[in-house]
Amino acid sequence: MNKVLSLLLFVVFVSFSAFSKTISLSSPDKKITLKVSNQPSYIEYDITSHNELIISKAKANISLTSSKYEQAKLEYHSHKITSVNQVINPVVQQKSKEVVENYNQLTVQFDSGLSIEFRVFNEGVAYRFRTKSARDMVILDEEVSLNFADDFTAQYPLEKGFYSHNERSYITKKITDISAKNLASLPLLVETENQKVVFTESSLKDYPGLWVVGANSNSLIGTQPKRVKSAELKKDSDRNENITQRYNDIAVINKKQGMDFPWRIFAISQNDAELLTNELSFLLANELEIDDPSWIKPGKVAWDWWNANNIYGVDFNSGINTKTYKYYIDFASKFGIEYIILDEGWYELGDALNIVPEIDLAEIISYGKSKNVDIILWVIWETVEQDLANILSQYADWGVKGIKVDFMQRDDQAMVQYYWRVAKEAAKNKLLVNFHGSYKPAGLRRAYPNVITREGVRGLEHNKWGDYITAEHNLTLPFIRMLAGPMDYTPGAMVNTQPENFRISFNRPMSKTTRAHQLALYVVFESPLQMLADSPSNYLANEQSTAFISKVPTVWDETKILSAKFQDHIISARRSGNDWFIGVLGNSKARNFDIDLSFLGQGEYQMISMSDGVNADKFASDIKKQTSKVTSQSKINVELAPSGGWVARITTSK
Repeated sequence: MNKVLSLLLFVVFVSFSAFSKTISLSSPDKKITLKVSNQPSYIEYDITSHNELIISKAKANISLTSSKYEQAKLEYHSHKITSVNQVINPVVQQKSKEVVENYNQLTVQFDSGLSIEFRVFNEGVAYRFRTKSARDMVILDEEVSLNFADDFTAQYPLEKGFYSHNERSYITKKITDISAKNLASLPLLVETENQKVVFTESSLKDYPGLWVVGANSNSLIGTQPKRVKSAELKKDSDRNENITQRYNDIAVINKKQGMDFPWRIFAISQNDAELLTNELSFLLANELEIDDPSWIKPGKVAWDWWNANNIYGVDFNSGINTKTYKYYIDFASKFGIEYIILDEGWYELGDALNIVPEIDLAEIISYGKSKNVDIILWVIWETVEQDLANILSQYADWGVKGIKVDFMQRDDQAMVQYYWRVAKEAAKNKLLVNFHGSYKPAGLRRAYPNVITREGVRGLEHNKWGDYITAEHNLTLPFIRMLAGPMDYTPGAMVNTQPENFRISFNRPMSKTTRAHQLALYVVFESPLQMLADSPSNYLANEQSTAFISKVPTVWDETKILSAKFQDHIISARRSGNDWFIGVLGNSKARNFDIDLSFLGQGEYQMISMSDGVNADKFASDIKKQTSKVTSQSKINVELAPSGGWVARITTSK
């Protein structure tokens, strides 16, 4: 999987009786500098990027007890510096088929057997704690104190508590205005005077997820959910829990070969576009654990739940029944869509093997195979947990190709371990996994690339009950949430409105953006398993738009960000084989952009574009298709309506 360009360029061993001076480490391009020192009870570090101090006297520590040590202390033993420069080829290539991994690493070893590793990339800084020897440990707490150099501005995903599906809007707040009562999930963004920093984590395994609170100072303080001792379903709910009691620790570790704690990541950008190509979350994730992942097939999915199975122009009653899903299959087959999903309602809640009488699942699966369309099944996490191996084995025997697991809404240690169990068991049965009601991506997708996408994002489904999925919201997610990994935002609305015409309708939802904006989301937003959220009938009635969506890949060989500004606009160019796709998202104002096509190769190309129609400022579904010839010398002028978009497919001219 890896093509090593150069590995272990140099190693330096230094031994002091005490850690009496600061150790400095720079990024390969020398633009980012890390300074680390060992204080009596914690590690202290500074981060300077492009001559701007970003992090000043931040603290890292871990509080644990083990069978060998009453209390693990950070007493310096030795340190070494190493470097790595190699190319990774992802199994599922979200942004590109090659990812460059180039960093310098500082490892500080402590007398207790603990160590801390810092890696400095050109794109940011990360650190983690490690233990090499086998031991039983109780992790009482981890100190993550992010002391920023000034009162910077944060884009803060404010949460009500640890029990959450992590689908939040980002609130703009000065760091000093964030109190200890203001809990946030990750990732989050901090804007300095000259740069942007996204803080998140990766390699999360056997350990709770990291959150932050404020301190009414320049600091954000890490916090984690303690282990769950008891939980019960809420009254009149088959999925939502009350956490009734917790232990006093965050994790209990029983390891035969030591423990790698999660990476804490600072992704740093000098311009906003760099955040859209940052791969630190993937590079710092756990290594591949599937022997042969060749069966994993990305693609698009026709989804039933968002549109409430509102199909029309048929001679049967639509709903959760066999005829409706065969209609979905016919639609998917016509446009080359790889999957359909049976969301809530196909099984009797509480028993994931008890199919409702209205569904002949065997017939649906067989009919799908005859049309080259595969089936994904929705399940509630706790129902599957009751008999995980048997249920997933049965699904595979039926001929199902994936599962959508929903409503976990936790990331304490036990729940994180559940994600890994599902991923592993699903891989045994060659099943894709889409986690909904989930925490953010944090490394699992590299170890188990069958975990092909996940939610943990405030997506289009919220238009069924809210009015806050705006063009600006869509121009926030790629800079923050998407940096952590794929996001199942579920785009593709065919009923489109300008904000003044928008209304909430649970069973007949619409977008608060133009049609062209919705189409452009398929190029700008990353999800190797990408939904078509609207009704097949609406897609068939808008065949020009649907035909374009059907040609957009869900994985990419190459990504170029031609221009991007947070909450303002994004112009993404992505290549799949010899074809290029350009997606442009604008905010709620009318926009005009010039696009330089100099990234194209030699020769003449055909460009098919879908743009806001002349009346899209009033009737947001107005869309215009154009076909033209272009070359690498071409410059394209693009006009966007308010909340608008533009998208194009560029192919070799024949």
